[in-house]
Amino acid sequence: MSNTNTKQQMSETHLLGLLLALVGGFLDAYTYICRGHVFANAQTGNLVLLGVYLTNGDWSKAFHYFMPVLAFVLGILICEMIQSRLKWKQSFHWRQAVVFLEFMILVISGFLPLGPSNAAVNIMVSFICALQVEAFRKMNGNTFATTMCTGNLRSATENLYLYTKTRNRKLLRNSLQYYNVILFFILGAAVGGFLTLRLGKEAVWISCVGLVAVFFAMFRKAE
Repeated sequence: MSNTNTKQQMSETHLLGLLLALVGGFLDAYTYICRGHVFANAQTGNLVLLGVYLTNGDWSKAFHYFMPVLAFVLGILICEMIQSRLKWKQSFHWRQAVVFLEFMILVISGFLPLGPSNAAVNIMVSFICALQVEAFRKMNGNTFATTMCTGNLRSATENLYLYTKTRNRKLLRNSLQYYNVILFFILGAAVGGFLTLRLGKEAVWISCVGLVAVFFAMFRKAE
């Protein structure tokens, strides 16, 4: 595939980045509010707590925090397997297969009861967030993430600073796009929190609307 076609991919547009950031923020709010006060999108906290409980010899709790990390690693591996098998399909983009898999897992998670199933749902969300962060890594040629914001915040601020030094409008555009992704992540978290408090565990199905929009948008070519 030529570089021109790569640049034309809808999956790397600003629009899809915003939609996926909405989903990422929604899921973080969902797992925190009704699945045991856990942020399942990023694994830094799980790794810290894993180390703490290993040091204390609390193997049960260490295992509890090890499982989402393992699910995240598995999600990266599965995403790479999907890419290697479907990358050159013309009628069906490999990233659409990733989004479809995310959709199916979230539908299933909405049926699992609160309490005993929280750990399983958090593992499932960690898995799909790994799929998403691995599959959607570029936005208009720039590296970004849709399930966490630290890297986006760094890149947004770095580009803004460089713009003040060079007056290169491309750097300003990059900065604003990163800040937009962060804003939509926050918006997704706000909507996710609002709906989760009112709908409970089934609220996760609302996030599937964003994935459906992403899935069908990828049938179009970017402008």
